[in-house]
Amino acid sequence: MLSLAYGHGFLEVDLPIENVTIIEPSHQPGLPDEKASLIAALNAPIAAGALSADITPEKTICVVHTDITRATPNDRVIPWLLEYLEASGAKRENITLLNGLGTHRPNTREELEEMLTPQVVANYRCLNHEPENDDALVQFGSTRSGAPALLNRHLVEADIRIITGFIEPHFFAGFSGGPKGIMPGVAGLQTVIGNHGEANIGSANATFGITQGNPIWDEMADIAQRPGPSFLLNVALNEQRQITGIFAGDLLKAHAAGCLFVKASAMQQVDTPFDIVITTNSGYPLDMNLYQAVKGMRAADRIVKDGGIIIMAAECAEGVPTNSPFERLLHSVANGSELLLKLKETDFHWPEQWQAQIQALIQSRAQIHLHSSLPEDIVRRAHLIPCPDIAATVRAHSHAHTRIAVLPQGPLTVPYTAWTVG
Repeated sequence: MLSLAYGHGFLEVDLPIENVTIIEPSHQPGLPDEKASLIAALNAPIAAGALSADITPEKTICVVHTDITRATPNDRVIPWLLEYLEASGAKRENITLLNGLGTHRPNTREELEEMLTPQVVANYRCLNHEPENDDALVQFGSTRSGAPALLNRHLVEADIRIITGFIEPHFFAGFSGGPKGIMPGVAGLQTVIGNHGEANIGSANATFGITQGNPIWDEMADIAQRPGPSFLLNVALNEQRQITGIFAGDLLKAHAAGCLFVKASAMQQVDTPFDIVITTNSGYPLDMNLYQAVKGMRAADRIVKDGGIIIMAAECAEGVPTNSPFERLLHSVANGSELLLKLKETDFHWPEQWQAQIQALIQSRAQIHLHSSLPEDIVRRAHLIPCPDIAATVRAHSHAHTRIAVLPQGPLTVPYTAWTVG
């Protein structure tokens, strides 16, 4: 019996153990005292002075945090950080908490309370980023594609910028965290579309584990530094979402240290590709919709044979989401091949096209079956194959020599072969 991360719990799948390879991260123990470790990191950061040294009562502070779709333990990290800031002399009325949505939907007050705690939401200025509000954005030149490089005004105008988040391998930016908290976290929609364009997404270097030389990450890092220095506070997590490492200090140097730490446990080599790969999107909150679930598909894509089968288990409690740019784009084409042709049109630009492009690229070489809470007609309209019973699907496509891999934690593990080294 296999336990797959799914929604708020686990999905039990009865599979024979013959020819099944389970691929998981190398376990990292949680820190024995997370709060004390966080305070120590703020006082002895990487390539930067202690955060407290820059704080005075009159200075304004903008703290960027990740949104509801991310597994960052904001409910621990943010209260501890706020306590540290005020103990260092910051005035509560000068602190803004900015939800780094990127191009995602705004989070509700209830979601903010879930992420940050009700006490924080009641006592601090908590704002959602507005990627399509020109008045909320400031331009810093252009992207390489010519789009305006727009960043949130609250971040830009703050005296002290603090970027929080967590580091994991990312399916086209190399790793999450670091400059990604600014770009796309609090960037304008036009900026994100310019950076996540068809050519950049199609680059061989736009994949898990690669930052330097990745056209997406390189531009993110460039744009994130244009307003001036930002202080990084990123964490690494294990499969129980315990904090295993804290990386504070210089935006790029602290992030690079975190990436090395995460890569050692999260990236796992296998000898040869598999006929069937069963994957997840690490459970809630990462599997709350189909848009996010493309990450788990991408992890499986790295080790599935050409012509093989990917079985994706993602609850998708929020749907695709319904009427999102991602869903509308999928509905606008008959199949993935037509989508890839559409994206190559020089005058075609669409919000969230990058996720649809990656799904289509995977489907150009493998079938994708989806086990979720979505109605089967919704799954088919997204160009995926409904999979109500994972075990039955495996049996229907297996024979005595079928090789099967399972990623119970989805993209928290990034498998690779000699041909997909990142």
